[in-house]
Amino acid sequence: MNHSAWRPSASIHTLQQRAQCLKQIRDFFNARGFLEVETPVMGKFGITDVYLSNIKAIFRGKSYCLQTSPEYHMKRLLAAGSGPIFQLARVFRDDELGRWHNPEFTLLEWYQLGIDHHQLMDEMDDLLQQVLNVGAMQRKTYQQVFMEICDLDPLSATIDRLKHVLLQFELGGILAVDECDPDQYLFLLMSHVVEPALVKEDTPVAVYNFPVSQAALAQVKAGVAERFEVYFRGVELANGFHELTDVELQQRRFCEDNLKRQAQGLDQCLADSYLLSALHHGLPACSGVALGIDRLLALIFDQPSIATTLAFDFSRA
Repeated sequence: MNHSAWRPSASIHTLQQRAQCLKQIRDFFNARGFLEVETPVMGKFGITDVYLSNIKAIFRGKSYCLQTSPEYHMKRLLAAGSGPIFQLARVFRDDELGRWHNPEFTLLEWYQLGIDHHQLMDEMDDLLQQVLNVGAMQRKTYQQVFMEICDLDPLSATIDRLKHVLLQFELGGILAVDECDPDQYLFLLMSHVVEPALVKEDTPVAVYNFPVSQAALAQVKAGVAERFEVYFRGVELANGFHELTDVELQQRRFCEDNLKRQAQGLDQCLADSYLLSALHHGLPACSGVALGIDRLLALIFDQPSIATTLAFDFSRA
C-alpha cells in the first residue's frame, strides 16, 4: 500500500498560485462586463461529437451524462437574454489519461455577443498576454500551417497525397489501409507533425479557418469553418467558434454526427432537444471559446504535467 497516496498531487504553494490565477481570470471578465454563471455538471443529454465521449452517472436508476463542456447550457442562457457570460466549469471526458489529460478538469468557457472568431481571438490574445506574460498571439490559417510544416494543402489534398505525406513523416501503418476519411489523416498530421512544430514559437499561436468537416458548431463562410485553436509551446490550450445559430443546420449536423458514430460502430447519442429549442427561440449572434485551465496553469507555473496543478489528480481521486 502506498502510504503517501493521500497527499495532494500539487504543492500547497502551487494551489495558492492557482487560486490567484483564477482570481486574475475572473477579474479580467468582470472588468469587461461579463456575467459569471454556473450550469449543471450532470445533464439529460450528452455529446454527439464522434471524437468525444461522456462519462455516465446514475440517478434513481436513470442514466445521465457528466458534461464534456458547459456549452449547450450556456447557449440556452444566451438565448434567454443573459448577455456576455463566462464560466469556470468542472467537466468530464471519457478520454485519454496522461500528461495533459485527466478525466475531470477545469474549463474556462466564455461567449461574447455580436463578434466573429477574429474579434474573439483579439479577446483571447488580451487574456493570454496578461496571464502568461507573453507577447502578442500569432495567427495562421489551418491551410497556412499545413503548407509551411507539411508542404500540403489540407483543403484540397487527395487521399493518395495524404498517404504519401504520412509516409514522408514516417507515420505509415497507423491508419487502416482502406481509410478514406481525409480528416483522419489530417488529425494524425496535426498531432504528430504540426503541433510539435509549434513548440518552437515563443508566443501563443492561433490556427484558424478549419475544414468544414471539423467544426459541427461553427459558421461556415468561403468554404471554411470559422473556428480556431490556440497553441502554446506545442500544447493545445483553447478551441473557439463563430457560433452556429441556425437551428435546422444544427439539427442536420447532429444527425451527421450520429451517422458517423454508426459507421464507426459507436453508440448513437440523442441530440440535445433543449439546445435545439433554444436555437429555435433565437440564439443571438455570438462567438465562444473553451480554454483548458489546468494546461494553462501548467504552462504558467512551468510544470511538467497538469497533475501537479491539481489538488488531486485521477490517481489520487
